[in-house]
Amino acid sequence: MVERYKVFCSSAVRGDELHRRLAHLDLSKENENEVIPKASDLPNSKADVSNELDAITMGMRKLREGIVASKRVDDFSIQAYIFCIRLSILLKHWESYHPAMRHLLQVMHPVHPLSNTELQEFAGYQVLDFACRQRDLAKAFSVKLQLGLRDTTVDSLLRAIAHDNYFLFWRIKRGVDGHKAKIMEFAEDEMKLHALKSIGKTYLSIDLASLEQLTDTPWASLAKNYGVGWQLEGTKVVIRKPKAR
Repeated sequence: MVERYKVFCSSAVRGDELHRRLAHLDLSKENENEVIPKASDLPNSKADVSNELDAITMGMRKLREGIVASKRVDDFSIQAYIFCIRLSILLKHWESYHPAMRHLLQVMHPVHPLSNTELQEFAGYQVLDFACRQRDLAKAFSVKLQLGLRDTTVDSLLRAIAHDNYFLFWRIKRGVDGHKAKIMEFAEDEMKLHALKSIGKTYLSIDLASLEQLTDTPWASLAKNYGVGWQLEGTKVVIRKPKAR
């Protein structure tokens, strides 16, 4: 299964091709409004790539089921779970990574401890999942303390969500690895809407570049997917016009 995934990755010739494939095959329903790349833009057909990844995800599910049924906890089973969780996160398929991560941390780790690096990595993912997808900050802080997570980036992210600090949220997202960024995507829409509401209440107009930076979204997407109803005049976005006296 790992070899099959390596072949899938190595077939992505260009540097950004793997990222595009995984985004295109995102198994969640969070990105329904995103533009789907044309088949001609991909080196392999959509069907071929989708079938290959479907086979990998099905293999992961069967492997996890077998490990749970056998109650096996050793180096092999832990590395299998680590592989499955990482790939499921990249696919943004929480139905796969959430129960697997819980089993890894709550069942396997107490019996066969993870290395400190592995524990910090997956504790971070679980905390982010509670904060970004489940929107349960209390649980996120509780799990952080319970697992002894020491990650300044996760601390900053929790602070950004708690205070609706969208500027800090985008800055963190640009600096984290692909796995953390994928989990953070679950909170994107809410942060964007909060940013838009704050901007709408504060400004009569705003520079286009500043608006796109604050929302981490191009103008075309804001107008189409978020229905801002503002007017673009050159490089300036008119939010509302002052009332005539």
